[in-house]
Amino acid sequence: MGDPSGVGPEVTLKALANPDVKGLADFFIIGDRRVLAGACRLARCKPFINIVDVSEGRRQRFSYGRLTAEAGRASLRYIDTALEMISAGEADALVTAPINKSSIISSGIPEFQGHTEYLAERFAVKKFAMMFVGKKLKLTLVTRHVPFRDIPRILTTEKIYDAIILTCKALKEYFRIASPRICVCGLNPHAGENGAFGTEEKRIIAPAIRKAARSVKNIVGPVSADIAFCEALDGKHDAVIALYHDQGLIPFKMLYFYSGVNMTLGLPFVRTSPDHGTAFDIAGKGIANPESMIEAIRLACKLTKRPGKNQ
Repeated sequence: MGDPSGVGPEVTLKALANPDVKGLADFFIIGDRRVLAGACRLARCKPFINIVDVSEGRRQRFSYGRLTAEAGRASLRYIDTALEMISAGEADALVTAPINKSSIISSGIPEFQGHTEYLAERFAVKKFAMMFVGKKLKLTLVTRHVPFRDIPRILTTEKIYDAIILTCKALKEYFRIASPRICVCGLNPHAGENGAFGTEEKRIIAPAIRKAARSVKNIVGPVSADIAFCEALDGKHDAVIALYHDQGLIPFKMLYFYSGVNMTLGLPFVRTSPDHGTAFDIAGKGIANPESMIEAIRLACKLTKRPGKNQ
């Protein structure tokens, strides 16, 4: 259910109450029963019965919109319980409501980066990526939550290549695209303008594309980002590879802030989430929009039931 002080419990309950969602799977909410009861009143929906309560019998006090270490510890307990269920075969897919990284860091885990990295570490996955899915745009990030100043230093040919291969595999296996068309963004303005505005395109990005082209037939790049996304929306590309967080997420959220879905590539199970955060500014007001959570649940159900997968 995400951070108990955020909108996660509310949007989760609203999404599961949606008529188009109810019959898609056997759903369980992992979280705090008392928090969910309060969120149920906010959401104006019937109580949800299938709750895995991991409050440990304590009357914990969470305040909407507040960053606290206790909320961070609780968020992590919910995630850990979910992963135990996945590992035990008690669940087939995971949909995560938003967490607050600062709350978890303040709880005593300074190295915490986010759901994606935490899930990959728990399942010993070395190659993984975040893909964002919208109606007309699929986007994969090469780097995630890192300071902008560090991006040129940590970008490598291998990281870009891995993101391309993970994306191609996902497009084939999950979205049934037989021969995916993938566009890789450049890092600099005008994709470096032949070295006039930077050399990363020639030194790092182009070699990754050439290497990937051995197995990915329809790949282009490096393409200036302001062109790549326009071409994708026009149907020229099935997915875009963005090199850093805001390069990809600004155009994506301009289009799909309320309906976009984040999914993790490389895990041995389907994991999706809404593409927004804990929204502390509106938590507890009953006005949170559940559309992105609805789409995250729908996508998780759809991908889990893909051909060749046990129902």
